[in-house]
Amino acid sequence: MSDAAQPTAAEVRAAAEAVKTALDRHLAAVERRSGEEDPAVYDAFNELAAAAEAYDELLYDRYDEVTPFEIPGEDTLPPYTGPEEPSALSVLIRRDYAVAEPQRLMAQARRVEAADEDAPGAGASGTVHGALGLLFGEFEPDEIASRHKEFGLEEGDSTLWVTAADESAEPGEWLEAPFEQVDPERVVCRFDVSAVFDEEFDDGDDDEDEGEDGEADLPDLDEDLDTDLDTDLDEDGESASLEADR
Repeated sequence: MSDAAQPTAAEVRAAAEAVKTALDRHLAAVERRSGEEDPAVYDAFNELAAAAEAYDELLYDRYDEVTPFEIPGEDTLPPYTGPEEPSALSVLIRRDYAVAEPQRLMAQARRVEAADEDAPGAGASGTVHGALGLLFGEFEPDEIASRHKEFGLEEGDSTLWVTAADESAEPGEWLEAPFEQVDPERVVCRFDVSAVFDEEFDDGDDDEDEGEDGEADLPDLDEDLDTDLDTDLDEDGESASLEADR
């Protein structure tokens, strides 16, 4: 940042005073709160967060310093301003996966090919992207989420947003751009899953029965999965194994 654009020392001090004032107002609102959903506390919280953010930015711009605290937000979403009684809703889901075991993934895809006469042309299961297309075309996303290890996948972050609408969309209306123009002020609720949340609370003293990834009592399941994979790779047993699982 150029010297001309830097805030003055007086501006930084004024921002610091605004934080002090916001702190006093927040404490007063908490002391007078009428219940868990007291709007006065909510408003004071937002004012304090805004004041702290403004001070942090000015402090950094002027002195290249930051504050030692962070005020959490409401999942980065603004207050809800949608209809009180929505007549329609949209559920937006994102789930990330890493392809941890490509051979297991393709073995499962071969099982689908062997059992489905209408499956894509032969050899689609021979590539990772082809195997993914086969599996996601055969199984519902929720089933893949619950059985992701069987498919050689490793879970990453995921999020689910429920958004309110005044009326249902027309058939095909948003298919060309399904995730654009999402109004964050119409998000009724959201649910996030991320390893970063586990890291925040992991003190390194987890239960002795848990493994490095926090999962316990899984050896039997791993043995079953390894047995399934061996069966998958046996060309003579592909169809029988699939029918048994389905």
